[in-house]
Amino acid sequence: MRYLEDSDHLNEECGIFAIWAPGEDVARIAYFGLFALQHRGQEGAGIAVRDGETLKVHKNMGLVTQVFKDESTLSGLTGCAAIGHNRYSTTGSNNLLNTQPIVTPSKWGDIAVAHNGGLVNAVEVRRQLEMFGVQFQTSNDTEAIGQFIANQEFDDIEEAIAQAMMTIRGAYSVVMLTPKALYVFRDSYGVRPLCMGRLNGGHVVFASESCSLNTVGAHYMRDIEPGELVIVDDQGVRSRQVMPCTRHSICVFEFIYFARPDSKMYDKSVHAVRERLGHELALEHPAPGAHLVFPIPDTGTPAAIGFAQASGTKYGEGVIKNRYIHRTFINPDQRMRELGVRMKLTPLRENLAGKRVVMVDDTIVRGTTTAATVRMLKEAGAAEVHVRITAPPYRYPCFYGIDTGNTSQLIAANMDVDAIREKIGADTLGYLSLRGLIRAVGLHRNNMCMACLDGRYPIALPDETLTKEVFEMGPESAPAAAGAAD
Repeated sequence: MRYLEDSDHLNEECGIFAIWAPGEDVARIAYFGLFALQHRGQEGAGIAVRDGETLKVHKNMGLVTQVFKDESTLSGLTGCAAIGHNRYSTTGSNNLLNTQPIVTPSKWGDIAVAHNGGLVNAVEVRRQLEMFGVQFQTSNDTEAIGQFIANQEFDDIEEAIAQAMMTIRGAYSVVMLTPKALYVFRDSYGVRPLCMGRLNGGHVVFASESCSLNTVGAHYMRDIEPGELVIVDDQGVRSRQVMPCTRHSICVFEFIYFARPDSKMYDKSVHAVRERLGHELALEHPAPGAHLVFPIPDTGTPAAIGFAQASGTKYGEGVIKNRYIHRTFINPDQRMRELGVRMKLTPLRENLAGKRVVMVDDTIVRGTTTAATVRMLKEAGAAEVHVRITAPPYRYPCFYGIDTGNTSQLIAANMDVDAIREKIGADTLGYLSLRGLIRAVGLHRNNMCMACLDGRYPIALPDETLTKEVFEMGPESAPAAAGAAD
């Protein structure tokens, strides 16, 4: 199926959530935790619950509210611990088989795995397992994690997980549930976020972002360290540093685009960072004589506020976002594709007519949507449109859990800034510099992954090309209908 989606912005990653809370309605808490992480993935969702003896799983395609659409679904998921996942596909196509958590049988009972990230050696790991007769049911890299752990010879599952952490390479933040315990672990670079909180004093909660903790009433404690394994069972919570931190390499686009503005990462307010991005952008690329600064909502809003404050230009609204547009399985016809921007954004003609305006956005990936937006603004009467981007040019594909396509699809990899400006129809175009980005985030350059901007990949890539479809098994393997898997 084709998605009606924004081709000029990065697609989301995935959201993961986990809770260990005997005596609580863990499935319901996980539901609200995933709801708060809905921005990270809208293709599918699922929850696995541990009741002390077995695992119960419900997952399906669609938004959290669509997957868990009635009371009976949640009330049937009883237990003392749960993990949940929102999916945006980066490895493996968008179908029910690839929806997480992925359940794998093992000597320790069924294990359910939910994962945010991307493994760069998934092909190698999977081929080795297949040589030993392991059969895979999905085409995503998450199953490779579960199957690797399930097929280790260790008697202790903790040692099997540690071996997996030292073998798989790439970006991974993982929550894993067995009938006996909850396991949470992160790669030694910490590319994808994962934090820990406390609920009602004693219960423990884990989530991709701190905004999810706030939603369920939990208090943020700390981030899970790169290379750390946290074990939660009936004896309590303990931590093991399986690998030393290679280097902190949090994805810089968590601050620019992915994370909700009310989240904190490395004790930094995402909203405050985005305001500083706009401030730096105004210093580097002012727009003298502009009448109005406005954002492309929602990620551009704090940056536009910062730009307006630093430049002294009036802040206001230039477009209104239709907040009821979600990804759809209905194929749009050509006319609807061309009108896609207008389905999401409506210009405020009274604010634009005859005005020189500054449009603040987070990034330009392919250029098509930005061009359509600029054209729409001028048709609405804007005299000049000055585009300001809160990141440097996006020139390199991501292999750590973001589906950006290949270099040929990235406009900044094939055009200089002036050619891009002409392509999108803007009067001027300004990208934030790497130096300005680093100042705004407030972390050392070596503590962030900016490979998509500078080509410096912290985790070595394999010789063979990595693609989203690398494990595709053919249409005959896809489910006939997207029903629930219980």
